[in-house]
Amino acid sequence: MTTLVVCLDRTDDVGRRTGLRTPIVGWEAVRALVTDVGLADPEDSGVNTLLESLRVAQSLRDDDEETVVAVVSGDRDSMVSADRAVAHQLDELMAEYQPDSAIVVIDSAEDERLVPIVESRVQVDAVDRVVVRQARDIESTYYLLKQFLADEELRQTILVPLGLTLLVFPVLATFVGPAEGAATITAVIGLFLLYKGFSIDELLAGLGRQLKDSLYSGQVSIVTYVVAIGLSLVGLFIGALGVSNLGETQGAVVPTMQFVFDSVPWLAAAALTASAGRLFDELIREEPLRSSYLHLPFLVVAVGLVIRGFSGFFLEQQGQIDPFVIPQVMVDEQWGIQSFPLTSGQRLAMFVSFGFALSLIGVRIAARYAETPMERQDDLSGASSGKKTQTVRNEAELTDGGSKAAEGEADEDNRAESDDGEKAEAEDDVMDHDELDELDELDEE
Repeated sequence: MTTLVVCLDRTDDVGRRTGLRTPIVGWEAVRALVTDVGLADPEDSGVNTLLESLRVAQSLRDDDEETVVAVVSGDRDSMVSADRAVAHQLDELMAEYQPDSAIVVIDSAEDERLVPIVESRVQVDAVDRVVVRQARDIESTYYLLKQFLADEELRQTILVPLGLTLLVFPVLATFVGPAEGAATITAVIGLFLLYKGFSIDELLAGLGRQLKDSLYSGQVSIVTYVVAIGLSLVGLFIGALGVSNLGETQGAVVPTMQFVFDSVPWLAAAALTASAGRLFDELIREEPLRSSYLHLPFLVVAVGLVIRGFSGFFLEQQGQIDPFVIPQVMVDEQWGIQSFPLTSGQRLAMFVSFGFALSLIGVRIAARYAETPMERQDDLSGASSGKKTQTVRNEAELTDGGSKAAEGEADEDNRAESDDGEKAEAEDDVMDHDELDELDELDEE
C-alpha cells in the first residue's frame, strides 16, 4: 500500500524563489528543496510546510508503510491556470506511482482550495495544516474572518449597517455637525439592534402572511382590523390634542395622564372592534366557540374602564377635569334620586368596580357558551374516530361494490355469449333454408 504525501503550493512560491519546476518527488529532492527555499526566504512558512511533509513521510516509514513525498505547485498567471497546473501534475504522479491514498500538507487557506482536486483523483486520508507558532493567533483570526465572510446572513446583519454608518456619518458631520451626526447614527444603530433583538422582522413577516391568508379566505376580521387601525389613529390624535390644550405644565405626569384619559376610549373601541371581527369569523365558520374569543371583548372594555379611572383620578387631583356627577334618576314620573358629584376616590372605585364586574360577566358568558379545551379535544377525537369509521364503511362498500361489479360483468359476459350462440344458430338455420331452396330449383330444372 503506497501513500502519497503531497505538499501543495497554489501560488508557486517554490518556483518563484528557487527557479525549479514541479512536481518534485523523492525524499532527497524535497530535503534539498528545503535548503534552497530557506536560503531564498528564511521567513517563508513554506519551509515549515516542506519540513512537515518530510516528517509525515518519515513517520509513515517508521510504521513500515511505503510512502512517496512530493511537492506540487500551481501557476502565477491566474487561479484557473494554477489549479489546472496542479491537476496536471497530480495526474502525472497518479500515473507513475499509483498511490492508494494521500495525505495533503498545506499552510494557508489559499492552498486549501486545492484539496478537492486531490480528492477527485485519490482517496485523501488526512489534511495537515501547518501554522507557524509565532503567527498562530493571526492565522486563527484569518480563518475566523474567512468563515464569517462566508455566512451571507452575518454579512448582511453586520457589514451592511457598518458600511452605511461609515457612509452616512461624514455627510451628517458636514451638514449638521459631528455631535448631531454621531447622535443620529447612535440612535439608528440602537433602533436596529432593538429591531433585531425583539425579532420584529419575524413578527412583520408573520403579520404579512396572516393578512394575505385573511384576504384570500374572505374573513370579516380584515375589515374590522382596518376600522380598528382608524380608531387607534383617532385616539392618538385626540390624546395629542388634549395634551396640546393643557398649556404650560411642570413635569410629564399630567400630560401623560391627559393623553391616556383622552385616548383610552378610542383605543378600547379599536380593540373591541378587532376582537368582534375575530368573533364574527368564528361564528361564520360554524364551529364551537373558544372561550378566549368570547371573553376578549369584555376584557378589553374592562381594562379600558380601569385605565380611564386611574388617569381621571390623577387629573382630578390636579384640577384638570371636573368631578364626576351622578345624574338624576326618574322613578314613576318623579325624580327619585337627586344628582350628586363623586370624589376622586369614589370615581376611581366606581370605574374599577365596573371593570371588575364586566370581566366577571365575560368569564361567566365564556364558561357557559364557549367550548372548553377538554371538550374540543373530545370533539376532535370523536371526529377522527368518525372519519375512521366512515373510511372503513367506504372501504367495505367499495369492496362489496367491486365484488358485485365483478359478478355483474360475469353475468353480462354469459349473456353476451348466449346471445352470440343464438345468433350463430339462427344464421345456420338461414343457411340451411337457402341450401334447400337451391336443391329444389335444381330438381325442377
